[in-house]
Amino acid sequence: MMNVRIRTFTLLCFVLILLMPWVFFVIAHFIDTRSFSLSQANGYTVQMIGAIAGLLLSFFIIGVQMRRLLLKPLEGMSLASRQIAEGDLDVYIPLSRISEIAEVREGFEAMVTGLQKSHRKQMELENNRRFVIAAVAHDLRTPLFALRGYLDGLEQGIARSPEQAAKYVSVCKEKSAQLDRLVEDLFTFTKMEYVEGNLSSETVDLHGVLQRSVDSLRPLAQKKNITIVSEDAGTEHCIIHGDAHLLERAMNNLMDNAVRHTPDGKIIVRCYRDEQKLIFSVTDSGVGFSEEDLPHVFEPLYRGEQSRNRATGGSGLGLTISQTIVRRHGGELEASNHPRGGALLEGWLPIHSFNHEARVDR
Repeated sequence: MMNVRIRTFTLLCFVLILLMPWVFFVIAHFIDTRSFSLSQANGYTVQMIGAIAGLLLSFFIIGVQMRRLLLKPLEGMSLASRQIAEGDLDVYIPLSRISEIAEVREGFEAMVTGLQKSHRKQMELENNRRFVIAAVAHDLRTPLFALRGYLDGLEQGIARSPEQAAKYVSVCKEKSAQLDRLVEDLFTFTKMEYVEGNLSSETVDLHGVLQRSVDSLRPLAQKKNITIVSEDAGTEHCIIHGDAHLLERAMNNLMDNAVRHTPDGKIIVRCYRDEQKLIFSVTDSGVGFSEEDLPHVFEPLYRGEQSRNRATGGSGLGLTISQTIVRRHGGELEASNHPRGGALLEGWLPIHSFNHEARVDR
């Protein structure tokens, strides 16, 4: 059944009011005289009763239809608005064949759907906030406890020799650096998730960005007997437009993750152009991701079983931050296991344009 405009509905009601009494008048006249000729009637009492009955029936039909098509949807929207005001978003609005009412109903449903999505998003953010607070409190407690213990030891003179004192100071510096990395990751994650604006646009040499990341982590890699191999297919093909600071942070996180989770062996870094995309990847020779961990690699503060140790586990935000930065630039970052073993983090970035959704002030 097709929808009708309210003007058409009003016209149909008017026609029904005019037509029904005449139809009942004619039917009553035929029943009374067995003829359609008005001259054969002795009186019009029966016919008038029939006309009045037809008029009343037309009013009844119009009232029922107005109730079904106009009043019930409006009452439903009124009730739904009160439910929404009370916080109940599970509302129902009756259907209507009146075009204007149907359009208002569709708009109301779109509003309710938007409110439901917003409510779900708000609940997710609230749950994430609680989770982040709990996780951060847990992560901060371990290095702070160790730092306080070693500082108390220094204060109380437990380190009696210069060698012991140097060891205590070294551990304190290590724990303070761990705290600094955690706070920096949390700060970046918070800005990337909640601060909106525009990304800065500048010419970025992704090969240079990757090379700086490699150079900064090479001393740690050498201590672990890790060889880092860069396989860039020509530096001139690794030029894009984007936020250099954020892209460098993303690549640093990828490299840091590879170095921390590779006991020894080799890390391969690639960067090359494929049509209008810039492909980059970091492959290590570690144990890779387990089947249980792989779907959760980019979840905030998630650590797989093999990286629970705070010596290698990091903050649990590095890969999340990297994926967020790449996506804000209009690209994508994915995790998998290389066929020959080890973890593979591969992504792409558009060369000429990216998504201007957010800017993170430095």
